[in-house]
Amino acid sequence: MMNLKKIGAAALAIFCSAVFLDSLRFKFTNHPNTQEIFGRLNDWSASFGADGLFGPTGVFSQYVIGGAELLASIALLLGIIPRFRRLQGFGALLGLLVMTGAISFHLFTPLGIDPNNDGGGLFMAACAVWISCAILVILRRDYLKSGIFKIGCALFGKP
Repeated sequence: MMNLKKIGAAALAIFCSAVFLDSLRFKFTNHPNTQEIFGRLNDWSASFGADGLFGPTGVFSQYVIGGAELLASIALLLGIIPRFRRLQGFGALLGLLVMTGAISFHLFTPLGIDPNNDGGGLFMAACAVWISCAILVILRRDYLKSGIFKIGCALFGKP
C-alpha cells in the first residue's frame, strides 16, 4: 500500500507539473491565446473599476500566474525525492489555489469554459489538475500541518 501511495503521489505530481510547465510557453511568450484569455479577464475587471488587474503588470497577470505555476511545479517535482517530500504538500497547495482561481474565472466571468475554442480542453485540464492537487494535499497533510506550525512558530514564537 505504501508503494502505491508513493507511486500515485509521484504520478500526480508529474501530471500537475507537466500541465503547469506546458502552459508556461504560452504565458511567458505572450501567446495570442494567452492574450485573449487575460485580455477578456482584464476587460471584465475594468467593467467594475479594476482595469489592469489582469493586464501585463497586474496582480493577476499571466506572468504572476505563470510564476506561481512554475514555483508549484518545482515544489511538486522536488517532493518526489524523499528528503524534500514536505515541499510537495506546499506545491500541491499552491497548485490548488491557482487552479481554484482558474476554474472560478472560467465559470463565473465572461471567459467561459471554452475561451480558445478547444472544446473546453483548457478547462478540463484545470479541473484534472485541481483534483490531483487536492489529492496530494490530502496525502501530504501531515507535512503541511507540520510546516505551517513551524512557520507560525518562526513568525509568532512558540505557543
